Amino acid sequence: MLAVMPDRGAKRPREEESDQDPRGRQKPQTGRDSGRHPEGEDTDNDKGLEKKKVLEKLMDSDEEQEGFGFGIIKQGEPLDESSVKKMILTFEKRSYKNQELRIKFPDNPEKFMDSELDLNDIIQEMHVIATMPDLYHLLVELNAVQSLLGLLSHENTDILFSNFRKSVSQVPRNFLNHCSHVAIAVVDLLQELTDIDTLHESEEGAEVLIDALLEGQVVALLVQNMERLDEQVKEEADGVYNTLAIIENMAEFRPGLCTEAAQQGLMQWLLKRIKAKMPFDANKLYCSEILAILLQNNDNTRELLGELDGIDVLLQQLSVFKRHNPATAEEQEMMENLFDSLCSCLMLAANRDRFLKGEGLQLMNLMLREKKMSRTSALKVLDHSMIGPEGSDNCHKFVDILGLRTIFPLFMKTPKKMKKAGVSEKEHE
Repeated sequence: MLAVMPDRGAKRPREEESDQDPRGRQKPQTGRDSGRHPEGEDTDNDKGLEKKKVLEKLMDSDEEQEGFGFGIIKQGEPLDESSVKKMILTFEKRSYKNQELRIKFPDNPEKFMDSELDLNDIIQEMHVIATMPDLYHLLVELNAVQSLLGLLSHENTDILFSNFRKSVSQVPRNFLNHCSHVAIAVVDLLQELTDIDTLHESEEGAEVLIDALLEGQVVALLVQNMERLDEQVKEEADGVYNTLAIIENMAEFRPGLCTEAAQQGLMQWLLKRIKAKMPFDANKLYCSEILAILLQNNDNTRELLGELDGIDVLLQQLSVFKRHNPATAEEQEMMENLFDSLCSCLMLAANRDRFLKGEGLQLMNLMLREKKMSRTSALKVLDHSMIGPEGSDNCHKFVDILGLRTIFPLFMKTPKKMKKAGVSEKEHE
């Protein structure tokens, strides 16, 4: 059944969302490996030449007409398999042309200015494919997924920005706002393609897309991309947020990928971002949520967090709330996410020892005495740390630090502040 091209889909709501379209964003990158094995040179060269000939033929034969959007699909024209194929081939053509010009003129961004704008435009237009998940297989069959992942590590970015800063007065302002954000434009597209509601509309198309993304090491590329983004710039902060949304969508659709994602650098990046000395924002909240998802019912990720000194990171972040309540509902949600993450980690016996050595018992005891909003969650953490034979050392230590003096009064009556916080007496008990 044919569908008419709709407006761009709205992304997941984000705190302090501006009226500006955040899709024109920065293009972070890493250089590709130039060294190849001698045995594979001929094969790689043959494939490269074959693709080059095909794309050059497309460039010569494809006379684009001006129409709705960026010239690929006219207003009112139905979106079907043929139009999607045309869109993907146009994307491949523009990506190849941009790559050629970048290699030819690495120190002169003005030479590939137009191709950069054209590439960004077609990526924006490809958002319409998210309305037809049953056609996702075309993205894989025509190699568009691998091409999109390749743009996450767009070549010559460092040179590009260096030259922009030196000759910014000679470069059109709108070019700086578009071509420098190709990688983030790709992130926006992937975020919309992997929207969980869209994925459930076509299980078959979703499986094909997720398989191709995982095969292309999408999580590792996304983490490398986030490492290069400056969250002081709103467009790049939005890029980080949408990257986390991609990971959440894939984890919800296929929970089994959490271990692989954590091992591809995501766990380390999340811990680094959570402990970064930055003002609380939507990205820190989202990081705490993703961390809790990774640790849920997964001993592999729990062990990895322990090996990365994640227990200490969680305790340091939670220590802020021993004498102060969260300032906002969002900050309270982050606090609860961190407590949930800590409880999950303590399901692993090795992490209980790390919790003991990190003076986690003392911190939880202080939280109980201070009677702040963290008190209920501190009780849950103590429960997880001392339950079972593996918790005997923590039990002995808790007695040594006079923890029973704090616990016994709580058996008498539910504290008034807990009642205000919505905790029933039964839940408290």
